[in-house]
Amino acid sequence: MTQTRHRRRRLGLLASIPIAVATMATLAVVPAHATPAAQSAPADPMKAVAAMQPSWNLGNTLDAIPDETSWGNPLTTKATFDGLRARGFRSVRIPVTWYPHQSDTTPYTIDPVWMKRVKQVVDWALEDGLYVEINVHHDSWKWIEYMSTDHDNIMARFDSTWQQIAAEFKDEPRTLLMESINEPQFANATDAQKTQYLRELNTSFHDIVRDSGGGNKDRLLVLPAEETNSAQNWLDDLSATMSSLHDRNLVATVHYYSWYPFSVNIAGGTTFDAKAQQDLTEGFARVHDTFVAKGIPVYLGEYGLLTSPHSGYVERGEMLKYFEEVDYEARINGLTTAVWDADNDFLNRTTMQWVDPEMEALIKASWTTRSGTASTDNLFVPKTGPIPAQTITLNTNGLFFAGLWQGDVPLIPFLDYTLDGNQLTLTSRALTRLAGDRVYGVDSTLQVRYSRGVPWQLHVRSADRPVLSDATGTTTSLAIPTQFHGDLLATMEATYADGTNAGPASWTSYQQFGYSFSPDYTAGTTTMTSDFLNSLKDGAPVKLTFHYWTGTSLTYHVTKSGNTVTGTSS
Repeated sequence: MTQTRHRRRRLGLLASIPIAVATMATLAVVPAHATPAAQSAPADPMKAVAAMQPSWNLGNTLDAIPDETSWGNPLTTKATFDGLRARGFRSVRIPVTWYPHQSDTTPYTIDPVWMKRVKQVVDWALEDGLYVEINVHHDSWKWIEYMSTDHDNIMARFDSTWQQIAAEFKDEPRTLLMESINEPQFANATDAQKTQYLRELNTSFHDIVRDSGGGNKDRLLVLPAEETNSAQNWLDDLSATMSSLHDRNLVATVHYYSWYPFSVNIAGGTTFDAKAQQDLTEGFARVHDTFVAKGIPVYLGEYGLLTSPHSGYVERGEMLKYFEEVDYEARINGLTTAVWDADNDFLNRTTMQWVDPEMEALIKASWTTRSGTASTDNLFVPKTGPIPAQTITLNTNGLFFAGLWQGDVPLIPFLDYTLDGNQLTLTSRALTRLAGDRVYGVDSTLQVRYSRGVPWQLHVRSADRPVLSDATGTTTSLAIPTQFHGDLLATMEATYADGTNAGPASWTSYQQFGYSFSPDYTAGTTTMTSDFLNSLKDGAPVKLTFHYWTGTSLTYHVTKSGNTVTGTSS
């Protein structure tokens, strides 16, 4: 991950990026096997990389700046990899940022204490039978990206860095892979220059490692596309570089963080819709056709979303649909994938247990099969009055509907639900029973079961129209008192009186969830952030339109006057 994807720092940068730059590389998961990787990789690169599936990133750790625990993760221990292997993973990507532990002038010596620590962590993983990949990580945006203005010094530092790494690790088994550079990017450079710079870096890396001898003579070397992006022109550039090296032991790598509006919930990207699905399927197909179809293995070194899966910024059911689809598309395209895990998003670094059992089940099932989903994971029923029947669309994903259950109790066909093709209708009778006393929020949870895979969770929720109240705050924060009444916030629009967009993302009226606004269902507030408030014109009233998952929309008005902000319900 680059600076823009380190979760503590990236969202502010992303808020102003237009949709046109949203296509980011690729990730997912391929078939898993129960046994750990052997200490010698198959001679066939395709088989070796396939044996790495599934993979996991030790993110925000050895790549953290300036030290291993600076970004909140604990020190890595042998138990980290014991737990990783026990969870079914067969490889680990260990991102490493070198520059904080390296002299800034020639000969760019890496601190031997840091080198020893990196090797200790790598050896622990190898001892557990895991494949391991190491790289040059956040150095990409800390100094390498400035090649257009300091080309020779940067090449000298890059070469020295890899000469030292290659020498230190040359006697490691072939289950250790080396990646030249993470998400390469170049400031103030034309596309032609970017192609040239990356080709120089990848070629120099290749030659240095191969010339260092030992196990490096036939080690699998991982080369990225520009920004590890799956755009066809950058894939073609990488393909040309790999062809010029005449080396069968090369691996291509790209990353995938989904269609940008969906990944961060901006510009109305609240659902994993057709556009987000198209971005996924077409991107993976390009990677397959450019490399896998020609016998070149692909390691999707990172995948996920640009927001934490536990933040609530992307609706949970839509997020689960995304992960299920990503893993499936990667599998059918022959891609080995490494989930990006920065802050206990997937595995708890202390216990090495999955943080979210439902997500664990879904992702692990996707390594070998599919799971069915549905058009929603929430059925909202009114707090009072009659409850009408509701119909949802089943996404069977090639499976068969196997019933609707509440815990261990099956619901009764025709009395509780009917099925017409892929249209599942829950009757008024069933929903009234399931709603019970109709306390705001989740009243009951159902399982839509399919012939294989993980059941789809369907929550029956009681809700009324939310209520917003007047508020006063400063440009630091405005907390709008909100009675959510069981409803959930989907997105927010912001416009000035003349209809132009208001907020940090001026290219869309729909502002970024979490970056511009954030609901707190426990505290009963909707907070407008300092980033949003400070972007507003002084003295110009702004209309906010809050859209909720029940379909309700509420308008609210805010006005900034100096450092004071007032909010009025309407």
